This record gives sequence, structure tokens and C-alpha cells, in this order.
Amino acid sequence: MSALDIAPQAGRVPSLAVRARDVLVSEWTKVRSVRSSYWILLIAAVTAIGGSVIVAIATASSGHSPMDPLASIFLAWLEYPVLAVGILGVLAFTSEYSTGQIRTTLAAVPQRRAVLAAKAAAVGLLTLCFGELLAFISFFLSEAILSGHHRGLSLTHPGVVGAVLAAGFTLFAIAIVGLSLGAIVRHTAGAVAALPAVIYLPLVLLSLPAPWNDMIGRFTLLIASSQIVSLHPKVGLLSPSFSMLVVAAWPTVSLLIAALLIARRDV
Repeated sequence: MSALDIAPQAGRVPSLAVRARDVLVSEWTKVRSVRSSYWILLIAAVTAIGGSVIVAIATASSGHSPMDPLASIFLAWLEYPVLAVGILGVLAFTSEYSTGQIRTTLAAVPQRRAVLAAKAAAVGLLTLCFGELLAFISFFLSEAILSGHHRGLSLTHPGVVGAVLAAGFTLFAIAIVGLSLGAIVRHTAGAVAALPAVIYLPLVLLSLPAPWNDMIGRFTLLIASSQIVSLHPKVGLLSPSFSMLVVAAWPTVSLLIAALLIARRDV
């Protein structure tokens, strides 16, 4: 037997697609195996659906039609559900730093931006599907209440489907902003404290005298989100189409900053 016959075969290097799939599956497993993820999603669901139903009941019992029959349904999206999905994004990164597991993750996948991309894909897919489901449930329950008082809207009404889809996309955007903050700050307490500041603090600018309040406010995440879920967008702000670009820009820019920092830092 020759030496060539007994030489061990060289191990095959997995393709880029296989490696990307493995990293994504690993990050998805982390997200769904953490019990806090289910609690956070439950809190977001209860507060969003409960808040929307309460607003619908209050509107139906008041005897007056809401100023915007669709945007009023999603008033509850501006507080607890937003923070809940944002914290879910934060924990996707900071939990590994707090336990030290991040060293194992980066040892297995030295490409730090690949880890960031996989985490963003896992959290993004989860929150996008969850957000859309939550948006449609809130819509149908609220409109069922309002329809009993002849104030409801049909899903076939012009602009309704796009607005409901946009409401679900908002939760996805905020989850990615939270994930990026987790990657930037790397400490759970600090990132969780920074999250409401990033989301809510820009709203203080609305107290500026006109026209500065609208000129600056149109680029804030929550005001832009309000525009894209409104059947009657506020005059003086960006149109729903441009507001959608603003909402999409927040997670995009935050991810770019996180990608820049994560590649330059030590663990």
C-alpha cells in the first residue's frame, strides 16, 4: 500500500452559504431557547392588544368618531410594546457579554460582523413576523368593537392594509435598534437605559416653537411611525412614503454604527 493510499483525506471547507446557515441557526437557537424572550413577547402582545382594545372601547362609548380611525388603534404601540421588543433586541447581544459566552461565540465565528448579521437576521425575522401578527390582531379586534357602533373600517378600505403592515414593521425596526444598542454598549443595564432615551428623548424637540418642532420631529422614529399608520397623515410632516424611509433608516444606521464598532473593539 503506497503512502498516497493511506494519507488522510483533507477535510472539506464548508461553503460560505453553509457557514452562514450554521451561524444563523445557532443565533436562532439562542433567541428561542431563552425564557425571557417568551416573556418579553407576551408583555408586548398583552400591552399592544389590550391598549388597542381599550382605545377602541373608549372611542365606541364616547359617541364620537376618532380623528384618525386607524392610527388611534395603534396608540398603545408607542409605549410598552416598543420598549419590550427593543429590550429583546438588547438582550440578544448583551446577555452573551454578561455570561461570557461571547468569547465562545467569537471563537467559533471570528468574523464579528457575521455574528452581528446573524443576530440581526434572527431577531429581525422573529419581531417582523410577531409585529405583523400583532398588528392584524389589534386591527381586527379593535375594528370589531368599532363596527358594532358603525365606526369601524374594513381591511379593504384604501390604505388600511399598508398602514397595518407598517405598524408591524415598526416593531421590527425598534428591535434592530435595540440589538444595535446592545452591540454598541455591551452592558444590559446601560443599553436598556439608553433605549428609551434613543426612542423617546427626541420627542422633547416637539416642544420647540413652530416650525422647528415639525421640521425636526419628522425625523424621529415614533413620529415617523405615526405618519405611516395614519389614514390622515399630519400636515407639516413627511409623507407616509418618506416617513417609511425614516423608520427604515433608524435600524440601518444603528446597525452600521454597531458593525463599525464591533470590528474595532476587543471582546
